Amino acid sequence: MAQLSQAGLNSITGPGGCLGVVFDMDGVVIDSHPAHREAWHGFLRTLNRDVCDHELDYILDGRKREDILRHFLGELSCEQLHQYGQQKDAFFRKQICQVKPMPGLVDFLGQLRDAKIPMAIATSGSARRTHSTLEQLELRKYFCEIVTANDVVASKPDPAIYQLACHRLSVLPHRAVAFEDAYSGVRAAKAAGLQCVGIAIEDKDRNLYAAGADLVLSDFCGLTLDRLASSIWSRQKRYA
Repeated sequence: MAQLSQAGLNSITGPGGCLGVVFDMDGVVIDSHPAHREAWHGFLRTLNRDVCDHELDYILDGRKREDILRHFLGELSCEQLHQYGQQKDAFFRKQICQVKPMPGLVDFLGQLRDAKIPMAIATSGSARRTHSTLEQLELRKYFCEIVTANDVVASKPDPAIYQLACHRLSVLPHRAVAFEDAYSGVRAAKAAGLQCVGIAIEDKDRNLYAAGADLVLSDFCGLTLDRLASSIWSRQKRYA
């Protein structure tokens, strides 16, 4: 396994190194977007609401489930939001066999754990789905903290979820790095003061750079902290 040099750590976040890493979940930790599309398609069809793939792009931008339900179904009562949310999650559980960790992720998580760098999840998904998915894929053990839509009032791009994740890790935001795949998620991380690496699995790299990402990768294959640091530093120097 590659050695993690102090110089590499320092070049990400300044003297003292990177003290925390915060991951979005869907599209970052797990390759779940196809399963989510199918789950939302199936759920909405039960309500006679047929949507095209382009319309479903809305679900991939880091929004809370309640906001997505209102987007497609209009104003709903708290009881309806809960009921429909449970129904949608039931559709997702039927697709769970399709969901895998992102390529290269487990190796990268192992490096972070060996370097004693604490990790957190900051996701707009519900607490129940988040915990059950991480447990099923045997990923829960890597994360010190799990922050979900249940823990904050406002959705991304509001920075609250990243601020809370850093607070729970006891890490100052400017000493942390976020991994995000959504425009609103990158904006949330940057507004909270974190460095941010975009994960672009659908040719979204331009959008993520426009949102403020310091670096965009297609996945975690071959990624080390030293490589991450040098890539961020090179880009920052180029555009300084």
